[in-house]
Amino acid sequence: MRTVRIFLEAIKFEHTIFALPFALLSLLYAAEGVPSARVVGWILVAMVSARTAAMAFNRIADRDIDALNPRTRNRALPAGLLTVQQMRTAMWVSVIVFLYAAWQLNWVCFVLAPVALAVILGYSYSKRFTPLSHFWLGLSLGIAPSAVWIAVRGTLEPAPMWLTLGVTLWVAGFDILYSLQDEVFDRAHSLRSLPQTLGGARAIGIARIAHALCIGAFLMGGVALGAGLWYYLGVVFAALMLAYEQSLVKPHDLSRLNVAFFTLNGYVSIGLFVFALLDRVF
Repeated sequence: MRTVRIFLEAIKFEHTIFALPFALLSLLYAAEGVPSARVVGWILVAMVSARTAAMAFNRIADRDIDALNPRTRNRALPAGLLTVQQMRTAMWVSVIVFLYAAWQLNWVCFVLAPVALAVILGYSYSKRFTPLSHFWLGLSLGIAPSAVWIAVRGTLEPAPMWLTLGVTLWVAGFDILYSLQDEVFDRAHSLRSLPQTLGGARAIGIARIAHALCIGAFLMGGVALGAGLWYYLGVVFAALMLAYEQSLVKPHDLSRLNVAFFTLNGYVSIGLFVFALLDRVF
């Protein structure tokens, strides 16, 4: 049990909250009613296993970098709390579970599952060659609403793609802010990020543009979904949370970064889902 706790901490299992509400939001509209327990169950299995595989792979790929960074040197692999073999085993088990869950959902999900794995696993190496890695991470979470739509309907339509775009921009925006704390380290070790490439102030400007555009994408998603008033109130709520988040982070003052990253982004994802749920109920 101690090893399990260490592993769950290592993969930041609680961060599932960032993508899961948007997947459930897509499920509400794709099902056009109450979805079957079987479909919901396999969607949850697929999401959790995919994210676990991606995080385990990331920890393996970044273990040497993490050992050099004062912020991350206490993570499980560089600190010796878990072995690479343990992490690799967890990754492969998660990959197999994900593929099986996709197969249980429908044939289209199963065929596209390797594509999803390529996106979410490939992110771990993106900082080696592109400062746009934040958007790759965003897409890794952003594919969830479209994937859920395919799981429910067996096809992809424009409506969930707006949600995918919104989540991609939302995640990219807050990941840019989070990467501000590694600007000096990334520059010293030839790792790419927007703060490393453009400097903190300009990177924050791009994060703000990304968040503004994500609200626009969520609004367009509402139009495509045929959503009602409650959904749009949720978008307004998300916009207010993101505006507050942006106000907390300054290029030379990161003291409130954790509040901006963890707390407010949790409010964004859960809040928009709750308003969407109210929209479907009423």
